[in-house]
Amino acid sequence: MKNKKKLRDIPSRHILYLVVVACAVMIGATWILGNTNPVTNTIARAVIPMQTGLNELGSSLADQIERVRTLWGAQEENALLKEENAVLRSENSRLLEQSYELERLRDLLELADEYSQYTMTAARVIQKDSGNWYHSFLIDKGTADGLQVGCNVLAGGAEGGLVGIVTSVGENYARVRAIIDDTSRVGGMLLSDETGTSCVVSGDLELMNEEECLRLNYIDKDVEVEDGMRILTSNLSSDYLPGILIGYARDVAVDSSNLQQAGYLTPAVRFDSLREVVVILDLKVKEETGGE
Repeated sequence: MKNKKKLRDIPSRHILYLVVVACAVMIGATWILGNTNPVTNTIARAVIPMQTGLNELGSSLADQIERVRTLWGAQEENALLKEENAVLRSENSRLLEQSYELERLRDLLELADEYSQYTMTAARVIQKDSGNWYHSFLIDKGTADGLQVGCNVLAGGAEGGLVGIVTSVGENYARVRAIIDDTSRVGGMLLSDETGTSCVVSGDLELMNEEECLRLNYIDKDVEVEDGMRILTSNLSSDYLPGILIGYARDVAVDSSNLQQAGYLTPAVRFDSLREVVVILDLKVKEETGGE
C-alpha cells in the first residue's frame, strides 16, 4: 500500500520526464547498436503492429471522410444541376411559346397583306365558352379600337380565313360568334366558274366534334363540285364582306330532294387553338346586299 501511495505521490511531470528519458535511451540504443539488436527487436515487435493498425485505421478514416466529402459535393452539384435544368426547361418553354407566337403573328401579317383592301386591327383571344371549340369567345379589343357589332373576324393558319363576326362590343373587349356555332349561317360561293356558284355554310358543333367540318347546302344541281374546291364569302351575304376564304368543299352530292346538292366544308381556320385574330373594321354595306 505504501508503494502504491508513493507512486501516486510522484508528480506527473516527473513521470513525463521518465518517459522522455526512456524514449531517448531507446532511440540512442537503436542508433548505436543498429536495427538488429534484441532491444530494438523487442520494441519493434510491440510498436510496429500498433503503428500498422493505426496507419490502416487512419487510411480507412481518410477514405471514409473523402467518400463523405465526395458524396456531399455530388449532392450539392446534383441540386445545382436540377435547379439549372428547371431554369433551362422554363426558358426553353418560354422561347418555344415565343416562337409559336411569332409564327402566328407572321401568319396574321400575311393575312393582312392578302386582304389589304380592308382596314384591320389584331386582337388576342382572352376567353372562350365551354367546349372543345372556339365557337364563341372574347377578344381584347373594343370600341376604343374602332370595333363595332358586325365586324368580320379572321385568323391565320395554312391559308387563313374567316373566323366569325363580332356580336357585342365594349370599350376594350368584344364577343365573337364563330362560323362553327350552331346559329351561324354564311352566304358563300364556289370558285367553280367565273361567276361563282352560290351556297350556304351552316355551323354545326356536333358535326365539328365528329368530323371537324360544317354543312354545305343549296348548291346548284348541275354544278360539278370537286373535293378541296375553295369556298369564299359571297356578295349575297348580308353580314360578311365578299371574297374571304371560308374553307374547302368535301363530299358534295345531290341531296334527297334531287333538286340541289349538299355536302360538307372543312374550315380554313383551326377552331381548337385560336390565340390571335384579325378584325376587319370595315362593315358590310347593307344596302348592297340581298340577304344570305
